[in-house]
Amino acid sequence: MTDINSEKQKRIALASSQQRQASDPNLSVWVEASAGTGKTKVLSDRVLRLLLKGTKPSRILCLTYTKAAAVEMSNRIANRLSKWAVSPDADLISDLQKLLGQTEIDQKTLSQSRRLFAILLDPPGGMTIQT
Repeated sequence: MTDINSEKQKRIALASSQQRQASDPNLSVWVEASAGTGKTKVLSDRVLRLLLKGTKPSRILCLTYTKAAAVEMSNRIANRLSKWAVSPDADLISDLQKLLGQTEIDQKTLSQSRRLFAILLDPPGGMTIQT
């Protein structure tokens, strides 16, 4: 039984690593996968990482295949940013470490992450998510 659990944990770690790479805004990527494999997560994470780097929401255009995916992505981003705004430091740091694949989160990133919810809601037009 431990071999199965060990193999499962290895596959989860590999998938997380690949998703983190695909969400890196410094890379140009194309994501194609079956339903339920994490495409919306990758795109949402990529948007969050762009926002953390200081990209203005109005400069981000997201394209999804379905309206349902666009709504889901918008909800995921808004929910995550609203949590970041009020989370205890330890929880926020843990989430940022997983998102960014870093062990250390600097104060600038921590402060920026707390402001993103207001930044996302503030500008007219905001971020565009289309099908």
